[in-house]
Amino acid sequence: MRSRIARICPLATALLLSTSVTAATYDLPPEGEDVIGSISTVTAAFDDTLVDLARRHGVGYEDIVRANPDVNVWVPGEGTEVVIPTRYVLPAGSRRGVVLNLAEYRLYYFPETADGETPVVMTFPISIGRMDWETPLGTTRVVAKVVNPSWYPPQSIRDEHAADGRPLPRIVPPGPDNPLGGHAMRLGLPGYLIHGTNRPAGVGMRVTHGCLRMFPENIEELFPLVDVNTPVRIVNEPVKIGWSGDTLVMEVHPVLKSAPAQTVDEPADETSSGDSIDPDSIDPDAGDAAPEKGPLTYVTEQFIVATGARSGTLDWQLVENVVERADGMPVTVGKGAPVVADDADDLEPPIKNAATSAASQ
Repeated sequence: MRSRIARICPLATALLLSTSVTAATYDLPPEGEDVIGSISTVTAAFDDTLVDLARRHGVGYEDIVRANPDVNVWVPGEGTEVVIPTRYVLPAGSRRGVVLNLAEYRLYYFPETADGETPVVMTFPISIGRMDWETPLGTTRVVAKVVNPSWYPPQSIRDEHAADGRPLPRIVPPGPDNPLGGHAMRLGLPGYLIHGTNRPAGVGMRVTHGCLRMFPENIEELFPLVDVNTPVRIVNEPVKIGWSGDTLVMEVHPVLKSAPAQTVDEPADETSSGDSIDPDSIDPDAGDAAPEKGPLTYVTEQFIVATGARSGTLDWQLVENVVERADGMPVTVGKGAPVVADDADDLEPPIKNAATSAASQ
Protein backbone atom coordinates (compact mmCIF):
# COMPACT_ATOMS: atom_id res chain seq x y z
CA MET A 1 0.00 0.00 0.00
CA ARG A 2 2.80 2.43 0.78
CA SER A 3 3.99 2.40 -2.83
CA ARG A 4 0.55 3.55 -4.00
CA ILE A 5 0.39 6.61 -1.75
CA ALA A 6 2.21 9.91 -2.24
CA ARG A 7 3.53 10.80 1.21
CA ILE A 8 3.78 14.43 2.30
CA CYS A 9 5.69 15.38 5.42
CA PRO A 10 3.51 17.58 7.67
CA LEU A 11 6.44 19.96 8.18
CA ALA A 12 6.61 20.60 4.45
CA THR A 13 3.05 21.84 4.12
CA ALA A 14 4.15 25.45 3.76
CA LEU A 15 6.30 24.51 0.76
CA LEU A 16 3.41 23.18 -1.35
CA LEU A 17 3.05 26.09 -3.72
CA SER A 18 2.24 24.42 -7.02
CA THR A 19 -1.09 25.05 -8.72
CA SER A 20 -2.32 21.52 -8.00
CA VAL A 21 -1.52 19.71 -4.78
CA THR A 22 -2.55 16.17 -3.94
CA ALA A 23 -3.94 15.12 -0.58
CA ALA A 24 -1.88 15.49 2.54
CA THR A 25 -0.71 12.07 3.70
CA TYR A 26 0.53 11.77 7.25
CA ASP A 27 2.01 8.99 9.33
CA LEU A 28 -0.85 7.74 11.47
CA PRO A 29 -0.10 8.48 15.12
CA PRO A 30 -0.25 5.58 17.58
CA GLU A 31 -3.35 4.96 19.68
CA GLY A 32 -3.55 7.65 22.34
CA GLU A 33 -2.24 10.31 19.94
CA ASP A 34 -4.78 12.12 17.78
CA VAL A 35 -3.30 15.21 16.11
CA ILE A 36 -1.78 15.38 12.62
CA GLY A 37 -0.48 18.14 10.35
CA SER A 38 0.51 21.73 11.05
CA ILE A 39 -0.73 25.26 10.44
CA SER A 40 1.17 27.21 7.81
CA THR A 41 0.93 30.52 5.97
CA VAL A 42 1.45 31.46 2.34
CA THR A 43 1.77 34.80 0.62
CA ALA A 44 -0.96 35.58 -1.89
CA ALA A 45 -0.01 36.62 -5.41
CA PHE A 46 -1.82 39.49 -7.13
CA ASP A 47 -4.17 37.14 -9.02
CA ASP A 48 -4.88 34.66 -6.20
CA THR A 49 -8.27 34.17 -4.55
CA LEU A 50 -8.84 32.31 -1.30
CA VAL A 51 -10.64 29.67 -3.37
CA ASP A 52 -7.51 29.20 -5.49
CA LEU A 53 -5.30 28.91 -2.42
CA ALA A 54 -7.70 26.51 -0.72
CA ARG A 55 -7.68 24.08 -3.64
CA ARG A 56 -3.93 24.40 -4.07
CA HIS A 57 -3.31 23.40 -0.45
CA GLY A 58 -5.95 20.72 0.05
CA VAL A 59 -8.54 22.64 2.04
CA GLY A 60 -12.12 23.64 1.26
CA TYR A 61 -13.96 26.93 1.02
CA GLU A 62 -15.27 27.05 4.60
CA ASP A 63 -11.87 25.95 5.95
CA ILE A 64 -9.93 28.81 4.45
CA VAL A 65 -12.60 31.49 4.97
CA ARG A 66 -12.92 30.75 8.69
CA ALA A 67 -9.16 30.65 9.14
CA ASN A 68 -8.84 34.06 7.45
CA PRO A 69 -11.86 36.08 8.61
CA ASP A 70 -10.32 39.46 7.75
CA VAL A 71 -9.18 38.53 4.23
CA ASN A 72 -11.31 39.26 1.17
CA VAL A 73 -12.30 35.95 -0.44
CA TRP A 74 -11.96 37.12 -4.03
CA VAL A 75 -9.22 39.73 -3.74
CA PRO A 76 -6.86 38.86 -0.87
CA GLY A 77 -4.31 41.27 -2.31
CA GLU A 78 -0.75 40.71 -3.39
CA GLY A 79 1.52 40.11 -0.41
CA THR A 80 -1.30 39.19 1.99
CA GLU A 81 -0.38 36.44 4.45
CA VAL A 82 -3.01 33.68 4.25
CA VAL A 83 -3.36 31.00 6.92
CA ILE A 84 -3.58 27.43 5.60
CA PRO A 85 -5.46 25.41 8.27
CA THR A 86 -3.89 21.98 7.74
CA ARG A 87 -3.71 20.73 11.33
CA TYR A 88 -6.38 18.26 12.35
CA VAL A 89 -7.66 16.30 15.31
CA LEU A 90 -8.56 12.85 14.01
CA PRO A 91 -12.25 11.95 14.37
CA ALA A 92 -13.05 9.74 17.35
CA GLY A 93 -13.67 6.06 16.72
CA SER A 94 -12.27 3.39 14.47
CA ARG A 95 -9.30 4.28 12.26
CA ARG A 96 -10.13 2.17 9.24
CA GLY A 97 -11.59 2.73 5.82
CA VAL A 98 -13.22 6.06 5.01
CA VAL A 99 -14.50 8.46 7.67
CA LEU A 100 -16.58 11.45 6.55
CA ASN A 101 -17.07 14.23 9.11
CA LEU A 102 -19.90 16.37 7.76
CA ALA A 103 -19.53 19.29 10.19
CA GLU A 104 -15.87 19.52 9.19
CA TYR A 105 -16.49 19.12 5.44
CA ARG A 106 -13.64 16.60 5.39
CA LEU A 107 -12.88 13.01 4.43
CA TYR A 108 -10.27 10.85 6.16
CA TYR A 109 -8.98 7.65 4.57
CA PHE A 110 -7.13 5.05 6.62
CA PRO A 111 -5.66 2.57 4.12
CA GLU A 112 -4.72 -0.94 5.12
CA THR A 113 -0.99 -1.44 5.46
CA ALA A 114 1.15 -4.52 5.19
CA ASP A 115 3.23 -5.84 8.07
CA GLY A 116 6.29 -3.72 8.60
CA GLU A 117 4.83 -0.64 6.92
CA THR A 118 4.01 2.58 8.76
CA PRO A 119 0.23 3.22 8.82
CA VAL A 120 -0.85 6.49 7.23
CA VAL A 121 -3.94 8.67 6.97
CA MET A 122 -4.97 10.73 3.97
CA THR A 123 -7.36 13.67 4.19
CA PHE A 124 -9.38 15.64 1.63
CA PRO A 125 -11.97 18.45 1.70
CA ILE A 126 -15.52 17.58 0.64
CA SER A 127 -18.87 19.19 -0.07
CA ILE A 128 -21.94 17.82 1.71
CA GLY A 129 -25.71 17.85 1.27
CA ARG A 130 -27.48 21.16 1.68
CA MET A 131 -30.16 21.64 4.34
CA ASP A 132 -33.03 20.36 2.18
CA TRP A 133 -30.97 17.38 0.96
CA GLU A 134 -28.94 16.39 4.02
CA THR A 135 -26.27 13.73 3.78
CA PRO A 136 -27.34 11.03 6.28
CA LEU A 137 -25.21 9.72 9.11
CA GLY A 138 -24.37 6.07 9.59
CA THR A 139 -22.06 3.24 8.64
CA THR A 140 -21.95 1.78 5.17
CA ARG A 141 -19.39 0.66 2.58
CA VAL A 142 -18.32 1.20 -0.99
CA VAL A 143 -20.38 -1.10 -3.21
CA ALA A 144 -19.32 0.01 -6.72
CA LYS A 145 -16.76 2.20 -8.47
CA VAL A 146 -17.27 3.84 -11.86
CA VAL A 147 -14.97 5.80 -14.15
CA ASN A 148 -16.69 8.38 -16.36
CA PRO A 149 -20.15 7.75 -14.90
CA SER A 150 -23.38 8.79 -16.53
CA TRP A 151 -25.81 10.64 -14.27
CA TYR A 152 -29.50 9.82 -14.03
CA PRO A 153 -30.95 12.83 -12.21
CA PRO A 154 -34.00 11.85 -10.14
CA GLN A 155 -37.31 13.50 -10.97
CA SER A 156 -37.11 15.77 -7.93
CA ILE A 157 -33.83 17.27 -9.16
CA ARG A 158 -35.15 17.55 -12.72
CA ASP A 159 -38.20 19.41 -11.41
CA GLU A 160 -35.97 21.74 -9.39
CA HIS A 161 -33.83 22.56 -12.41
CA ALA A 162 -36.88 23.03 -14.65
CA ALA A 163 -38.35 25.50 -12.14
CA ASP A 164 -35.10 27.47 -12.37
CA GLY A 165 -35.21 27.48 -16.15
CA ARG A 166 -32.36 24.96 -16.40
CA PRO A 167 -34.00 21.74 -17.62
CA LEU A 168 -32.03 18.51 -17.33
CA PRO A 169 -32.17 15.50 -19.66
CA ARG A 170 -33.10 12.10 -18.28
CA ILE A 171 -29.49 10.98 -18.70
CA VAL A 172 -26.41 13.21 -18.49
CA PRO A 173 -23.53 11.43 -20.26
CA PRO A 174 -19.88 11.67 -19.20
CA GLY A 175 -18.27 14.96 -20.05
CA PRO A 176 -17.88 18.55 -18.88
CA ASP A 177 -21.60 18.96 -18.11
CA ASN A 178 -21.75 15.91 -15.84
CA PRO A 179 -21.82 16.98 -12.15
CA LEU A 180 -20.36 13.61 -11.05
CA GLY A 181 -17.05 14.41 -12.72
CA GLY A 182 -14.79 11.61 -13.90
CA HIS A 183 -15.02 9.23 -10.94
CA ALA A 184 -17.74 8.03 -8.58
CA MET A 185 -17.86 5.55 -5.70
CA ARG A 186 -21.31 4.24 -4.88
CA LEU A 187 -22.18 3.70 -1.22
CA GLY A 188 -24.43 1.07 0.35
CA LEU A 189 -26.82 3.87 1.31
CA PRO A 190 -28.99 3.85 -1.84
CA GLY A 191 -28.45 6.88 -4.02
CA TYR A 192 -25.44 8.31 -2.20
CA LEU A 193 -22.03 8.68 -3.84
CA ILE A 194 -18.55 10.00 -3.26
CA HIS A 195 -17.73 11.64 -6.57
CA GLY A 196 -15.84 14.33 -8.45
CA THR A 197 -17.35 17.50 -9.81
CA ASN A 198 -17.45 19.88 -12.75
CA ARG A 199 -17.86 22.79 -10.28
CA PRO A 200 -14.82 22.59 -8.00
CA ALA A 201 -15.37 26.05 -6.48
CA GLY A 202 -18.13 24.54 -4.33
CA VAL A 203 -15.90 21.97 -2.62
CA GLY A 204 -15.92 22.57 1.11
CA MET A 205 -19.49 23.89 1.20
CA ARG A 206 -23.00 22.59 1.92
CA VAL A 207 -24.25 22.58 -1.66
CA THR A 208 -24.96 19.03 -2.91
CA HIS A 209 -28.11 16.94 -3.17
CA GLY A 210 -26.76 14.63 -0.47
CA CYS A 211 -23.67 13.18 -2.12
CA LEU A 212 -20.07 13.85 -1.11
CA ARG A 213 -18.27 15.98 -3.68
CA MET A 214 -14.47 16.15 -4.06
CA PHE A 215 -11.98 18.12 -6.13
CA PRO A 216 -11.39 16.26 -9.44
CA GLU A 217 -7.71 15.70 -8.67
CA ASN A 218 -8.55 14.41 -5.18
CA ILE A 219 -11.10 11.81 -6.26
CA GLU A 220 -8.72 10.75 -9.03
CA GLU A 221 -6.05 10.12 -6.38
CA LEU A 222 -8.35 8.39 -3.91
CA PHE A 223 -10.30 6.29 -6.39
CA PRO A 224 -7.68 3.58 -7.13
CA LEU A 225 -6.81 3.21 -3.44
CA VAL A 226 -10.30 2.46 -2.14
CA ASP A 227 -11.54 -1.04 -2.86
CA VAL A 228 -15.14 -2.19 -3.11
CA ASN A 229 -16.37 -3.21 0.38
CA THR A 230 -14.18 -0.60 2.09
CA PRO A 231 -16.07 0.50 5.23
CA VAL A 232 -17.42 4.06 5.29
CA ARG A 233 -18.46 5.88 8.46
CA ILE A 234 -20.39 9.16 8.18
CA VAL A 235 -20.35 11.28 11.35
CA ASN A 236 -21.29 14.78 12.45
CA GLU A 237 -18.61 15.99 14.87
CA PRO A 238 -18.40 19.80 14.96
CA VAL A 239 -16.15 19.40 18.02
CA LYS A 240 -13.19 17.02 18.12
CA ILE A 241 -10.94 16.55 21.15
CA GLY A 242 -7.79 14.46 21.15
CA TRP A 243 -4.37 14.02 22.68
CA SER A 244 -1.09 15.52 21.54
CA GLY A 245 1.51 14.29 23.98
CA ASP A 246 0.25 15.24 27.44
CA THR A 247 -2.09 17.97 26.20
CA LEU A 248 -5.72 17.92 25.07
CA VAL A 249 -6.33 19.63 21.74
CA MET A 250 -9.77 20.77 20.59
CA GLU A 251 -10.94 21.62 17.07
CA VAL A 252 -14.31 23.35 16.71
CA HIS A 253 -16.44 23.96 13.63
CA PRO A 254 -19.88 25.61 13.51
CA VAL A 255 -22.74 23.26 14.37
CA LEU A 256 -24.66 22.44 11.20
CA LYS A 257 -28.07 24.06 11.00
CA SER A 258 -30.64 21.31 10.50
CA ALA A 259 -28.71 18.33 11.82
CA PRO A 260 -28.26 15.37 9.44
CA ALA A 261 -30.52 12.37 9.96
CA GLN A 262 -29.29 9.12 11.45
CA THR A 263 -29.80 6.17 9.13
CA VAL A 264 -28.60 2.60 8.71
CA ASP A 265 -26.71 0.81 5.98
CA GLU A 266 -28.94 -0.59 3.28
CA PRO A 267 -26.54 -2.24 0.83
CA ALA A 268 -27.36 -1.69 -2.80
CA ASP A 269 -27.33 -4.44 -5.41
CA GLU A 270 -23.67 -5.49 -5.57
CA THR A 271 -24.13 -6.94 -9.06
CA SER A 272 -24.63 -3.46 -10.50
CA SER A 273 -21.25 -2.45 -11.88
CA GLY A 274 -22.01 -0.76 -15.21
CA ASP A 275 -20.85 2.63 -16.40
CA SER A 276 -23.85 4.50 -15.01
CA ILE A 277 -25.13 5.35 -11.53
CA ASP A 278 -28.78 6.00 -10.79
CA PRO A 279 -29.34 8.00 -7.60
CA ASP A 280 -33.13 8.02 -8.08
CA SER A 281 -33.75 6.63 -4.60
CA ILE A 282 -32.30 9.62 -2.73
CA ASP A 283 -34.85 10.64 -0.12
CA PRO A 284 -34.11 13.87 1.74
CA ASP A 285 -36.59 12.87 4.46
CA ALA A 286 -35.13 9.41 5.08
CA GLY A 287 -33.81 8.42 8.49
CA ASP A 288 -34.53 9.67 11.97
CA ALA A 289 -33.94 13.35 12.64
CA ALA A 290 -30.93 13.89 14.88
CA PRO A 291 -31.61 15.76 18.12
CA GLU A 292 -30.52 19.37 18.19
CA LYS A 293 -27.44 19.85 20.39
CA GLY A 294 -25.44 22.88 21.43
CA PRO A 295 -21.67 23.06 20.96
CA LEU A 296 -20.91 22.54 24.67
CA THR A 297 -22.85 19.29 24.57
CA TYR A 298 -20.55 18.13 21.79
CA VAL A 299 -17.57 19.27 23.89
CA THR A 300 -18.76 17.16 26.82
CA GLU A 301 -19.33 14.09 24.65
CA GLN A 302 -15.94 14.36 22.96
CA PHE A 303 -14.13 15.03 26.25
CA ILE A 304 -15.62 11.90 27.79
CA VAL A 305 -14.53 9.86 24.76
CA ALA A 306 -11.02 11.33 24.75
CA THR A 307 -10.53 10.66 28.48
CA GLY A 308 -12.09 7.22 28.53
CA ALA A 309 -8.72 5.52 29.01
CA ARG A 310 -6.66 8.46 30.19
CA SER A 311 -7.67 11.13 32.67
CA GLY A 312 -7.52 14.79 31.74
CA THR A 313 -8.75 18.25 32.68
CA LEU A 314 -9.96 21.17 30.55
CA ASP A 315 -9.60 24.91 30.90
CA TRP A 316 -13.30 25.68 30.50
CA GLN A 317 -12.82 29.39 29.96
CA LEU A 318 -10.50 28.62 27.06
CA VAL A 319 -12.94 25.99 25.81
CA GLU A 320 -15.73 28.57 25.68
CA ASN A 321 -13.51 31.00 23.77
CA VAL A 322 -12.61 28.35 21.19
CA VAL A 323 -16.26 27.30 20.85
CA GLU A 324 -17.32 30.90 20.27
CA ARG A 325 -14.65 31.33 17.58
CA ALA A 326 -15.43 27.99 15.84
CA ASP A 327 -12.79 28.56 13.18
CA GLY A 328 -11.61 24.95 12.79
CA MET A 329 -8.14 25.73 14.14
CA PRO A 330 -6.97 23.14 16.73
CA VAL A 331 -6.12 24.72 20.10
CA THR A 332 -4.62 23.21 23.27
CA VAL A 333 -7.37 23.41 25.89
CA GLY A 334 -6.31 20.95 28.59
CA LYS A 335 -3.78 18.50 29.89
CA GLY A 336 -3.43 15.10 31.42
CA ALA A 337 -4.47 14.77 35.05
CA PRO A 338 -2.26 13.12 37.66
CA VAL A 339 -3.02 9.42 38.01
CA VAL A 340 -2.93 7.68 41.38
CA ALA A 341 -1.88 4.14 40.46
CA ASP A 342 -3.31 2.56 43.61
CA ASP A 343 -6.74 4.15 43.30
CA ALA A 344 -8.52 3.66 39.98
CA ASP A 345 -11.50 5.59 41.28
CA ASP A 346 -9.44 8.78 41.05
CA LEU A 347 -9.88 8.64 37.27
CA GLU A 348 -13.59 9.35 37.44
CA PRO A 349 -14.18 12.69 39.21
CA PRO A 350 -12.39 14.96 36.64
CA ILE A 351 -14.52 13.52 33.84
CA LYS A 352 -17.78 13.74 35.74
CA ASN A 353 -17.08 17.21 37.06
CA ALA A 354 -16.16 18.50 33.62
CA ALA A 355 -19.24 16.99 32.04
CA THR A 356 -21.45 18.48 34.72
CA SER A 357 -19.83 21.87 34.26
CA ALA A 358 -20.41 21.83 30.49
CA ALA A 359 -23.98 20.63 30.79
CA SER A 360 -24.80 23.53 33.04
CA GLN A 361 -23.46 26.13 30.58
